[in-house]
Amino acid sequence: MTMLKYFYDNDLVRIYDKTPTNWREAINVASENLKEKNIITDEYVREVIKNVETNGAYIVITPGVVMPHALATGQGVLGTGIGFAKFSEPVSFEDGNPDKQGKLFFTLAAKDETQHLENIQNLMTLLMTDGMIEALSDIETLADFVQVMSQFENIPAEQ
Repeated sequence: MTMLKYFYDNDLVRIYDKTPTNWREAINVASENLKEKNIITDEYVREVIKNVETNGAYIVITPGVVMPHALATGQGVLGTGIGFAKFSEPVSFEDGNPDKQGKLFFTLAAKDETQHLENIQNLMTLLMTDGMIEALSDIETLADFVQVMSQFENIPAEQ
């Protein structure tokens, strides 16, 4: 199963009209869908935020794309999954640095190191697809997401 289909089939797509006021809020909001699915707890979200406070904006993997995650062995991981959240405007992790901001948040959680590396590998494959980041940055509705899914994955858009 491809990543976009995985997000869609598992109800892990969230598209927000309102952009959080800061990166901490953005991580909290972007993590909500994994919390709803009992994949992570608040403790995991706090761990992700603490890691960014300690290590800087390493979770901004490319301008526009943020990959919140903590260690596979970290507290608060109940299952393995990736949630996708898209904000209407970029959220900045370093004031005045456009390379350290993003609208696309892929929140990762994994029960073990192997699953964690698989998650990252699958996500990187998705993001290296020509035009994928731009297409996902432009979506405004779940129907738009389905359109991108059908465009990139040759899955017919449902009528």
